[in-house]
Amino acid sequence: MRKFLLSFCMMPVIMASAQDSITRSQIATTEKMFGLSFSDSKKDSMTGYLTDRLKTYYYLQSQNLNNDVPFPLWFNPILPGMKIPRKQMPVHFDIPDQVSMPSDKSQLAFYSIPQLASLIKHRKITSEELTRFYLERLKKYGAALHCVIELTEDIAISQARKADAEIASGKYRGPLHGIPYGIKDLFAVEGTYTTWGTPPYKNQKINQTAFVAKQLELAGAVMVAKLSLGELAMDDVWFGGLTRNPWDTTKGSGGSSAGSAAATAAGLVPFAIGTETYGSIVDPAMRCGVTGLRPTYGSVARTGAMALAWSSDKVGVLCRSAEDAAIVFNYIHGADQSDASSIRFAFNYSASVNLKQLKIAYIKNYIDTLPSGSTEKQTLVRLKEMGAQLIPISFPDSLHGDEILSLIIGAESAAAFDLLTRSSMDDEMVQQARDRWPNTFRTARFIPAVEYINACRVRYQIMKKMDPVLDGYDIIIAPPETGDQLAITNLTGNPSITIPNGLLPNGMPASISFIGKHFGEATLLAFAKSYQEQTGFHLKHPSGFLP
Repeated sequence: MRKFLLSFCMMPVIMASAQDSITRSQIATTEKMFGLSFSDSKKDSMTGYLTDRLKTYYYLQSQNLNNDVPFPLWFNPILPGMKIPRKQMPVHFDIPDQVSMPSDKSQLAFYSIPQLASLIKHRKITSEELTRFYLERLKKYGAALHCVIELTEDIAISQARKADAEIASGKYRGPLHGIPYGIKDLFAVEGTYTTWGTPPYKNQKINQTAFVAKQLELAGAVMVAKLSLGELAMDDVWFGGLTRNPWDTTKGSGGSSAGSAAATAAGLVPFAIGTETYGSIVDPAMRCGVTGLRPTYGSVARTGAMALAWSSDKVGVLCRSAEDAAIVFNYIHGADQSDASSIRFAFNYSASVNLKQLKIAYIKNYIDTLPSGSTEKQTLVRLKEMGAQLIPISFPDSLHGDEILSLIIGAESAAAFDLLTRSSMDDEMVQQARDRWPNTFRTARFIPAVEYINACRVRYQIMKKMDPVLDGYDIIIAPPETGDQLAITNLTGNPSITIPNGLLPNGMPASISFIGKHFGEATLLAFAKSYQEQTGFHLKHPSGFLP
């Protein structure tokens, strides 16, 4: 048995020793870091005040604030005049009647959610049988991919048996009833370890179940595994090693929802829950060739999730298709009183969409210069063949989106892990390079509060400037990580879906992103579903994990 981690507030903290006073020479040295220059007389007038302020800093540090203490200044992606859909209409998902069990049971690994739901609903397979099937795949392939932190077998079997009993009694909850799934291991689930992917928290147990896990339990879904993430949600390296890409296991799966993407791509789970602060759904979805939905900021409450950067953290889904993503999002979206940034809105999804009635743009300064045979240009050709009228637009790459978002994330994440830094337990982390979290947290302590606040104000300016573009079109087509759009759309909180759109010359999956309006997930998902039905790229799977 592993030992429980002591409550983090019990960990030893190395406190800076109080000093008698701040000197003029110390101010002179420090001001150079911030691009400031004060006269000697001004420095003299500052010393007493700064010395007094040290007492406040020491008091704050003595509070040993844990990661779950909220940040009470909530980011809101809603600009004045922006409309939020409030009236929820009935949403129907088509569960086909004529789905048969395959002659080779291993083919179930890549069945869609509607196909699996049909088998369960019509009692051609039990949830327990399906759950054991995926648990065996996780045991068989999880170690090779380094994508599983903890198998939750006891929880899974209990939930599966409950689902079977309910279905047998005539109580069918919907298309997720009895369907297994995996969850990124930064979500607390009572009875499991919540490691956040890093040695300092390797034995951490949190007596709480995250909002998203509760929503899935209400839908009847079955949690089979806590999946890997780059430590503290950075990239794809965790204390178990590099999460591998199923298409080429010499490569990483991308981060930080690394295990969620890898396990879904390899058919170890039908779907998985991930998060994004700055590319952590988009990047692994792109690299692993799965469908990654990053919803509107605030559309899924983050209660029970590790906080990295309060004003940018978002909960999303890694799936095989847009239709699967729509099903999962239908059940997980919603607000919670413990997450003041969460927003309750209507998700009025319809499986069909008329492309001719949509206002669709593509980012010409990212795509027009690409070779004619590129998968991005082929996507545009196919959409035109489907009847879409594409409007070329230029995306501004001069707004310093990456710099602004990185500064905001730096300041907020350093606060979220203040105690980790001051206790020097960051020395235990796997990644220690200059651009990894330990050094990022340390350097972020020197971001002036004034500059952080001004960065947030500039963010608001960016939101207003981009609103006519990002919310002026139903869909915007972009290469997933080209230019500044990934940073800017994370600053604005717009949703996006990243889907496979072919294969690269090296055999790795290629991807494209569709960006939607705020709270426009219903249209975004229907559009992506229409594209996938015409192309079938989402039906390609890595050969090493096929039946």
